Amino acid sequence: MDSLTQIALGIAVAEVCAGNELKNRVFLYGAILGTIPDLDVLVGKFLNPVDGVMIHRGLSHSLLFHLLLAPSLGWLIFKLEKNKISFKKTVLMAFLCLFTHAILDWFTTWGTQLLWPLENRFSLKTIFVIDPLYTIPLVYFLIKIWKTNQIELRKKHVRMGLMISSGYLLLSCFIKLYALHQFKKEADNQKINYSEIIVKPSPFNLILWNANIDTKEAYLIGDYSLLDSQPIVFRKYQKNHNLERMLKGNNDFEKLKTISEGWYLVHESKGNLYFNDLRFGLLDDNPKTPKFAFSYQFIQGKEGLKAIEAPKDRKDAKLLLSKMFTRLKGN
Repeated sequence: MDSLTQIALGIAVAEVCAGNELKNRVFLYGAILGTIPDLDVLVGKFLNPVDGVMIHRGLSHSLLFHLLLAPSLGWLIFKLEKNKISFKKTVLMAFLCLFTHAILDWFTTWGTQLLWPLENRFSLKTIFVIDPLYTIPLVYFLIKIWKTNQIELRKKHVRMGLMISSGYLLLSCFIKLYALHQFKKEADNQKINYSEIIVKPSPFNLILWNANIDTKEAYLIGDYSLLDSQPIVFRKYQKNHNLERMLKGNNDFEKLKTISEGWYLVHESKGNLYFNDLRFGLLDDNPKTPKFAFSYQFIQGKEGLKAIEAPKDRKDAKLLLSKMFTRLKGN
């Protein structure tokens, strides 16, 4: 999730663990602890672009890392607070702030390597990386907590904030199951023979959902709004196996395949090869000249073809949002 959301969750968890003892100082500790796992982004700045992406939500989001780091962070807070709170509580606060960060990311499309060093990424794909309806209740009740020192009121506010935001996460799971059912039913109606299907929400909402369907020769991409009244339309994107063969054995290409969990297309434009991760949708859905939100361009370097993030046009993003808000109203 975005940084603001993770900071808000970190503060809420810190309040549950240590609000009685630390009062509003939990805002500082919760914000820092809730941010630490995403410092892997800063590490990635010193690596080549593909390696930087590959380590994101890896070690720093793992249960093992949190278990090992929590005692040190807990000891530091314990010393800073000069025995105002027990060491046991500060360790528990540190661990829960770190681990709930990773659990929240588990609900997004990118997922997390919770069991690092195992390579498996866990992803429920039920909520977009930024969703105001999750974040706003947390922030609202944190403001109310900041304004009072009454222990019972603080407990009431943090419970309400976490109950509403967690209830929203639970709701996202049920809505996804319903959307998945609709996509599968329509695929069966259209007699589409597929091997796998993934479903995820469109940006900022739980009304409009996207599906990727894997068939033998192509990927099918479709949208479904809870307000739809017409059958789902799937757009076809051919698998360019001949272009993939041109990249076979390329180190960056193999890493990107791993990152995308196999959901990718390679296409050629103006003599350049592009790797597109299908899980994050399209900026332009023209089947002949598609533009994907997560795309890498291969350029010739001294050591052969290297992948760099493809440049994006803000106009594409604005057009995408305009189309999305129109589409979620139903077809």
